[in-house]
Amino acid sequence: MLKKIKILTVIGARPQFIKAAALSREFSKHNEIEEIIVHTGQHFDKNMSEIFFEEMNIPIPRYNLAINSLSHGAMTGRMMEEIEKILLIENPDFLIVYGDTNSTLAGALAAKKLHIKVVHIEAGLRSFNNDMPEEINRILTDRLSDYLFCPTQTAVNNLLREGYENIDTKIINSGDVMQDASIYYANESAKKSNIISSLHLDKFILCTIHRAENTDDSDRLKNIIEALNKSHQTIPIVLPLHPRTKQKIESLGINLEVKAIEPVGYFDMIELLKNCSLVITDSGGLQKEAYFFNKNCVILREQTEWVELVENKVSILVGANYNSIIKEIDFMINKSSDFSNNLYGNGTACNKICSEILKINF
Repeated sequence: MLKKIKILTVIGARPQFIKAAALSREFSKHNEIEEIIVHTGQHFDKNMSEIFFEEMNIPIPRYNLAINSLSHGAMTGRMMEEIEKILLIENPDFLIVYGDTNSTLAGALAAKKLHIKVVHIEAGLRSFNNDMPEEINRILTDRLSDYLFCPTQTAVNNLLREGYENIDTKIINSGDVMQDASIYYANESAKKSNIISSLHLDKFILCTIHRAENTDDSDRLKNIIEALNKSHQTIPIVLPLHPRTKQKIESLGINLEVKAIEPVGYFDMIELLKNCSLVITDSGGLQKEAYFFNKNCVILREQTEWVELVENKVSILVGANYNSIIKEIDFMINKSSDFSNNLYGNGTACNKICSEILKINF
Protein backbone atom coordinates (compact mmCIF):
# COMPACT_ATOMS: atom_id res chain seq x y z
CA MET A 1 0.00 0.00 0.00
CA LEU A 2 1.36 3.43 -0.94
CA LYS A 3 2.21 5.82 1.87
CA LYS A 4 -0.29 8.66 2.16
CA ILE A 5 1.27 12.03 1.30
CA LYS A 6 0.71 14.58 4.06
CA ILE A 7 0.85 18.25 3.04
CA LEU A 8 0.77 21.31 5.28
CA THR A 9 -0.30 24.43 3.36
CA VAL A 10 0.51 27.84 4.91
CA ILE A 11 -1.47 30.85 3.70
CA GLY A 12 -2.28 34.24 5.16
CA ALA A 13 -3.39 36.69 2.47
CA ARG A 14 -6.73 36.67 0.66
CA PRO A 15 -5.25 35.98 -2.80
CA GLN A 16 -3.43 32.97 -1.34
CA PHE A 17 -6.74 31.50 -0.20
CA ILE A 18 -8.06 31.71 -3.75
CA LYS A 19 -4.94 30.06 -5.17
CA ALA A 20 -4.85 27.39 -2.47
CA ALA A 21 -8.52 26.59 -3.09
CA ALA A 22 -7.75 25.76 -6.71
CA LEU A 23 -4.97 23.34 -5.74
CA SER A 24 -6.98 21.89 -2.83
CA ARG A 25 -9.73 20.95 -5.29
CA GLU A 26 -7.13 19.03 -7.29
CA PHE A 27 -5.72 17.35 -4.17
CA SER A 28 -9.24 16.25 -3.14
CA LYS A 29 -9.41 14.04 -6.25
CA HIS A 30 -6.62 11.84 -4.84
CA ASN A 31 -7.19 9.65 -1.78
CA GLU A 32 -3.44 9.32 -1.30
CA ILE A 33 -3.10 13.04 -0.47
CA GLU A 34 -3.99 14.55 2.91
CA GLU A 35 -3.84 18.36 3.16
CA ILE A 36 -3.88 20.47 6.33
CA ILE A 37 -4.35 24.23 5.93
CA VAL A 38 -2.83 26.81 8.28
CA HIS A 39 -4.07 30.42 8.19
CA THR A 40 -1.50 32.74 9.73
CA GLY A 41 -4.03 35.57 10.06
CA GLN A 42 -1.89 38.05 8.09
CA HIS A 43 -5.04 39.35 6.35
CA PHE A 44 -8.01 39.56 8.64
CA ASP A 45 -11.38 41.23 8.24
CA LYS A 46 -15.07 40.45 8.46
CA ASN A 47 -14.96 38.98 4.96
CA MET A 48 -12.58 36.23 6.16
CA SER A 49 -15.40 34.54 8.09
CA GLU A 50 -16.84 31.06 7.71
CA ILE A 51 -19.25 32.44 5.10
CA PHE A 52 -16.26 33.51 3.00
CA PHE A 53 -14.93 29.96 2.96
CA GLU A 54 -18.34 28.47 2.19
CA GLU A 55 -19.14 30.86 -0.66
CA MET A 56 -15.70 30.50 -2.22
CA ASN A 57 -15.72 26.70 -1.78
CA ILE A 58 -12.45 26.95 0.14
CA PRO A 59 -11.46 24.33 2.76
CA ILE A 60 -11.67 25.82 6.25
CA PRO A 61 -8.19 26.00 7.87
CA ARG A 62 -7.50 23.55 10.66
CA TYR A 63 -5.28 26.13 12.36
CA ASN A 64 -5.77 29.91 12.57
CA LEU A 65 -2.83 31.74 14.15
CA ALA A 66 -4.38 35.26 14.17
CA ILE A 67 -0.98 36.96 13.75
CA ASN A 68 -1.27 40.42 12.18
CA SER A 69 -0.75 44.16 12.66
CA LEU A 70 2.92 43.79 13.58
CA SER A 71 6.17 44.96 11.99
CA HIS A 72 7.66 42.75 9.28
CA GLY A 73 10.22 41.24 11.65
CA ALA A 74 7.84 40.68 14.55
CA MET A 75 5.15 39.21 12.31
CA THR A 76 7.53 36.84 10.54
CA GLY A 77 9.12 35.74 13.81
CA ARG A 78 5.79 35.04 15.53
CA MET A 79 4.57 33.11 12.50
CA MET A 80 7.73 30.98 12.45
CA GLU A 81 7.31 30.15 16.12
CA GLU A 82 3.69 29.04 15.74
CA ILE A 83 4.16 27.20 12.42
CA GLU A 84 7.06 25.27 13.96
CA LYS A 85 4.76 24.02 16.73
CA ILE A 86 2.23 22.80 14.15
CA LEU A 87 4.92 21.11 12.05
CA LEU A 88 6.11 19.19 15.11
CA ILE A 89 2.54 18.05 15.79
CA GLU A 90 1.57 17.17 12.22
CA ASN A 91 4.95 16.00 10.83
CA PRO A 92 4.03 16.53 7.15
CA ASP A 93 5.97 15.31 4.13
CA PHE A 94 5.75 18.74 2.48
CA LEU A 95 5.03 22.32 3.37
CA ILE A 96 3.45 24.38 0.57
CA VAL A 97 3.69 28.16 0.44
CA TYR A 98 2.43 30.64 -2.15
CA GLY A 99 3.86 33.87 -3.48
CA ASP A 100 5.73 36.49 -1.50
CA THR A 101 4.11 37.42 1.82
CA ASN A 102 5.56 37.28 5.33
CA SER A 103 3.48 34.10 5.79
CA THR A 104 5.31 32.59 2.79
CA LEU A 105 8.78 33.23 4.19
CA ALA A 106 7.85 32.23 7.75
CA GLY A 107 6.46 28.89 6.59
CA ALA A 108 9.49 28.12 4.44
CA LEU A 109 11.97 28.99 7.20
CA ALA A 110 10.15 26.95 9.85
CA ALA A 111 9.91 23.88 7.62
CA LYS A 112 13.47 24.01 6.32
CA LYS A 113 14.92 24.14 9.82
CA LEU A 114 12.96 20.95 10.62
CA HIS A 115 14.17 19.26 7.40
CA ILE A 116 10.67 19.22 5.90
CA LYS A 117 10.57 19.61 2.12
CA VAL A 118 9.36 23.05 0.96
CA VAL A 119 7.20 23.57 -2.13
CA HIS A 120 7.07 27.17 -3.41
CA ILE A 121 4.20 27.95 -5.77
CA GLU A 122 4.72 31.12 -7.85
CA ALA A 123 8.48 30.66 -7.65
CA GLY A 124 11.02 32.61 -9.71
CA LEU A 125 9.16 35.91 -9.90
CA ARG A 126 11.34 39.02 -9.76
CA SER A 127 10.57 42.73 -9.87
CA PHE A 128 14.30 43.48 -9.38
CA ASN A 129 13.37 46.06 -6.76
CA ASN A 130 14.86 45.10 -3.40
CA ASP A 131 13.10 48.01 -1.70
CA MET A 132 9.90 45.93 -1.90
CA PRO A 133 9.47 43.51 1.04
CA GLU A 134 7.74 41.12 -1.36
CA GLU A 135 10.93 40.85 -3.43
CA ILE A 136 12.97 39.88 -0.38
CA ASN A 137 10.38 37.26 0.60
CA ARG A 138 10.40 35.79 -2.93
CA ILE A 139 14.17 35.52 -3.19
CA LEU A 140 14.64 33.94 0.24
CA THR A 141 11.73 31.51 -0.16
CA ASP A 142 13.04 30.33 -3.53
CA ARG A 143 16.45 29.64 -2.01
CA LEU A 144 14.91 27.60 0.80
CA SER A 145 12.62 25.54 -1.41
CA ASP A 146 13.06 21.98 -2.65
CA TYR A 147 10.42 22.25 -5.39
CA LEU A 148 9.97 25.46 -7.36
CA PHE A 149 6.74 25.64 -9.34
CA CYS A 150 7.07 28.58 -11.72
CA PRO A 151 4.03 30.26 -13.28
CA THR A 152 5.87 31.32 -16.46
CA GLN A 153 8.98 30.60 -18.53
CA THR A 154 10.24 34.04 -17.50
CA ALA A 155 10.22 32.87 -13.89
CA VAL A 156 12.14 29.72 -14.84
CA ASN A 157 14.70 31.85 -16.69
CA ASN A 158 15.12 34.10 -13.65
CA LEU A 159 16.07 31.08 -11.52
CA LEU A 160 18.47 29.72 -14.13
CA ARG A 161 20.20 33.11 -14.35
CA GLU A 162 20.64 32.99 -10.58
CA GLY A 163 22.37 29.61 -10.80
CA TYR A 164 19.58 27.36 -9.55
CA GLU A 165 20.66 24.56 -11.89
CA ASN A 166 23.59 24.17 -9.46
CA ILE A 167 21.32 23.93 -6.41
CA ASP A 168 19.65 20.73 -5.21
CA THR A 169 16.12 21.74 -6.12
CA LYS A 170 13.61 20.91 -8.85
CA ILE A 171 12.30 23.66 -11.16
CA ILE A 172 8.97 23.05 -12.93
CA ASN A 173 7.10 25.42 -15.26
CA SER A 174 3.61 24.57 -14.02
CA GLY A 175 1.66 27.57 -15.26
CA ASP A 176 -0.20 29.89 -12.94
CA VAL A 177 -2.68 28.53 -10.37
CA MET A 178 -4.42 31.92 -10.41
CA GLN A 179 -5.61 31.25 -13.94
CA ASP A 180 -7.07 27.94 -12.75
CA ALA A 181 -8.89 29.84 -10.00
CA SER A 182 -10.12 32.57 -12.34
CA ILE A 183 -11.58 30.03 -14.75
CA TYR A 184 -13.37 28.25 -11.90
CA TYR A 185 -14.77 31.36 -10.22
CA ALA A 186 -15.73 33.08 -13.48
CA ASN A 187 -18.51 30.52 -13.77
CA GLU A 188 -19.76 31.43 -10.29
CA SER A 189 -19.45 35.20 -10.23
CA ALA A 190 -22.43 36.02 -12.47
CA LYS A 191 -24.69 34.03 -10.13
CA LYS A 192 -23.33 35.57 -6.93
CA SER A 193 -22.70 39.23 -7.85
CA ASN A 194 -25.04 42.02 -8.96
CA ILE A 195 -22.47 44.80 -8.74
CA ILE A 196 -22.79 45.89 -12.39
CA SER A 197 -26.53 46.46 -12.14
CA SER A 198 -26.43 47.90 -8.61
CA LEU A 199 -23.87 50.53 -9.65
CA HIS A 200 -25.65 51.14 -12.99
CA LEU A 201 -22.40 50.65 -14.88
CA ASP A 202 -22.10 50.74 -18.65
CA LYS A 203 -18.71 51.54 -20.20
CA PHE A 204 -16.12 52.07 -17.44
CA ILE A 205 -12.49 51.63 -16.41
CA LEU A 206 -11.61 49.52 -13.34
CA CYS A 207 -8.84 50.90 -11.11
CA THR A 208 -7.13 49.82 -7.88
CA ILE A 209 -4.33 51.52 -5.89
CA HIS A 210 -2.85 50.02 -2.74
CA ARG A 211 0.93 49.57 -2.94
CA ALA A 212 2.99 51.50 -0.41
CA GLU A 213 5.25 52.87 -3.14
CA ASN A 214 2.23 54.86 -4.34
CA THR A 215 0.21 55.46 -1.19
CA ASP A 216 3.16 56.45 1.03
CA ASP A 217 4.63 58.93 -1.48
CA SER A 218 2.48 62.07 -1.50
CA ASP A 219 3.77 63.31 -4.87
CA ARG A 220 3.15 59.97 -6.58
CA LEU A 221 -0.32 59.66 -5.08
CA LYS A 222 -1.28 63.22 -6.09
CA ASN A 223 -0.07 62.68 -9.65
CA ILE A 224 -1.98 59.41 -9.97
CA ILE A 225 -5.25 60.79 -8.58
CA GLU A 226 -5.07 63.99 -10.66
CA ALA A 227 -4.47 61.92 -13.82
CA LEU A 228 -7.37 59.61 -12.95
CA ASN A 229 -9.62 62.61 -12.31
CA LYS A 230 -8.74 63.97 -15.77
CA SER A 231 -9.40 60.67 -17.55
CA HIS A 232 -12.62 60.19 -15.59
CA GLN A 233 -14.05 63.19 -17.43
CA THR A 234 -13.94 61.13 -20.64
CA ILE A 235 -14.88 57.65 -19.37
CA PRO A 236 -15.99 56.77 -15.82
CA ILE A 237 -13.33 55.22 -13.59
CA VAL A 238 -14.55 52.87 -10.85
CA LEU A 239 -12.13 52.68 -7.91
CA PRO A 240 -12.73 50.14 -5.12
CA LEU A 241 -10.91 52.16 -2.48
CA HIS A 242 -8.47 50.38 -0.20
CA PRO A 243 -8.80 51.72 3.39
CA ARG A 244 -5.14 52.75 3.58
CA THR A 245 -5.38 54.54 0.23
CA LYS A 246 -8.54 56.31 1.35
CA GLN A 247 -6.88 57.48 4.55
CA LYS A 248 -3.85 58.82 2.65
CA ILE A 249 -6.01 60.69 0.13
CA GLU A 250 -8.04 62.29 2.89
CA SER A 251 -4.99 63.22 5.00
CA LEU A 252 -3.37 64.94 2.00
CA GLY A 253 -6.58 66.75 1.09
CA ILE A 254 -6.53 65.34 -2.46
CA ASN A 255 -9.72 65.92 -4.43
CA LEU A 256 -11.02 62.56 -5.68
CA GLU A 257 -13.47 62.84 -8.58
CA VAL A 258 -13.60 59.23 -9.81
CA LYS A 259 -16.38 56.83 -8.76
CA ALA A 260 -14.92 55.53 -5.49
CA ILE A 261 -16.68 52.52 -3.95
CA GLU A 262 -16.10 50.35 -0.90
CA PRO A 263 -13.64 47.43 -1.26
CA VAL A 264 -15.31 44.53 -3.07
CA GLY A 265 -15.25 40.76 -2.69
CA TYR A 266 -13.76 38.38 -5.22
CA PHE A 267 -16.99 37.66 -7.12
CA ASP A 268 -17.70 41.37 -7.49
CA MET A 269 -14.15 41.96 -8.69
CA ILE A 270 -14.47 39.26 -11.35
CA GLU A 271 -17.70 40.85 -12.61
CA LEU A 272 -16.02 44.25 -12.72
CA LEU A 273 -13.15 42.69 -14.66
CA LYS A 274 -15.47 40.93 -17.10
CA ASN A 275 -17.39 44.11 -17.85
CA CYS A 276 -14.77 46.88 -17.80
CA SER A 277 -13.09 48.41 -20.85
CA LEU A 278 -9.62 48.77 -19.27
CA VAL A 279 -7.78 48.01 -16.02
CA ILE A 280 -5.51 50.50 -14.19
CA THR A 281 -3.68 49.07 -11.19
CA ASP A 282 -0.55 48.70 -9.10
CA SER A 283 -1.60 45.18 -8.04
CA GLY A 284 0.44 42.27 -9.35
CA GLY A 285 -2.52 39.89 -9.16
CA LEU A 286 -4.92 42.20 -10.97
CA GLN A 287 -2.43 42.67 -13.82
CA LYS A 288 -2.67 38.94 -14.52
CA GLU A 289 -6.41 38.76 -14.00
CA ALA A 290 -6.85 41.54 -16.55
CA TYR A 291 -5.05 39.26 -19.02
CA PHE A 292 -7.17 36.25 -18.05
CA PHE A 293 -10.30 38.26 -18.93
CA ASN A 294 -8.82 39.76 -22.12
CA LYS A 295 -8.41 43.32 -20.83
CA ASN A 296 -5.57 45.73 -21.50
CA CYS A 297 -3.88 47.09 -18.39
CA VAL A 298 -2.12 50.32 -17.39
CA ILE A 299 0.33 49.57 -14.56
CA LEU A 300 0.96 52.29 -11.97
CA ARG A 301 4.49 51.06 -11.18
CA GLU A 302 8.03 51.47 -12.45
CA GLN A 303 8.53 47.73 -12.90
CA THR A 304 6.49 44.53 -12.78
CA GLU A 305 7.25 40.91 -11.93
CA TRP A 306 4.87 39.92 -14.76
CA VAL A 307 7.15 41.17 -17.53
CA GLU A 308 5.57 38.95 -20.19
CA LEU A 309 2.44 41.13 -20.05
CA VAL A 310 4.49 44.16 -21.06
CA GLU A 311 6.48 42.17 -23.63
CA ASN A 312 3.21 41.02 -25.24
CA LYS A 313 1.97 44.63 -25.25
CA VAL A 314 -1.23 43.89 -23.32
CA SER A 315 0.05 45.94 -20.36
CA ILE A 316 2.13 49.09 -20.12
CA LEU A 317 4.16 50.58 -17.26
CA VAL A 318 3.48 54.26 -16.53
CA GLY A 319 4.73 54.74 -12.98
CA ALA A 320 3.16 57.82 -11.43
CA ASN A 321 3.75 60.25 -14.28
CA TYR A 322 0.68 62.45 -14.82
CA ASN A 323 1.07 62.85 -18.58
CA SER A 324 2.01 59.21 -19.20
CA ILE A 325 -1.01 57.93 -17.26
CA ILE A 326 -3.45 60.06 -19.28
CA LYS A 327 -1.74 59.27 -22.58
CA GLU A 328 -1.61 55.51 -22.04
CA ILE A 329 -5.18 55.29 -20.73
CA ASP A 330 -6.33 56.90 -23.96
CA PHE A 331 -4.12 54.57 -26.03
CA MET A 332 -4.77 51.28 -24.22
CA ILE A 333 -8.54 51.66 -24.00
CA ASN A 334 -8.70 51.75 -27.79
CA LYS A 335 -5.96 49.19 -28.47
CA SER A 336 -6.87 45.81 -29.98
CA SER A 337 -4.62 43.22 -28.32
CA ASP A 338 -3.89 39.54 -28.82
CA PHE A 339 -4.72 37.48 -25.72
CA SER A 340 -4.33 34.08 -27.39
CA ASN A 341 -0.75 33.43 -26.24
CA ASN A 342 -0.52 30.72 -23.59
CA LEU A 343 1.40 32.77 -21.03
CA TYR A 344 0.08 31.16 -17.83
CA GLY A 345 -0.88 27.54 -18.55
CA ASN A 346 -4.51 27.96 -19.62
CA GLY A 347 -5.90 26.42 -16.43
CA THR A 348 -3.73 23.29 -16.16
CA ALA A 349 -1.33 24.45 -13.39
CA CYS A 350 -2.97 22.61 -10.49
CA ASN A 351 -3.05 19.33 -12.40
CA LYS A 352 0.67 19.65 -13.21
CA ILE A 353 1.62 20.49 -9.61
CA CYS A 354 -0.41 17.62 -8.20
CA SER A 355 1.03 15.17 -10.74
CA GLU A 356 4.59 16.19 -9.83
CA ILE A 357 3.92 15.75 -6.11
CA LEU A 358 2.43 12.30 -6.69
CA LYS A 359 5.63 11.25 -8.56
CA ILE A 360 7.86 11.84 -5.53
CA ASN A 361 9.04 8.70 -3.73
CA PHE A 362 9.43 8.52 0.04
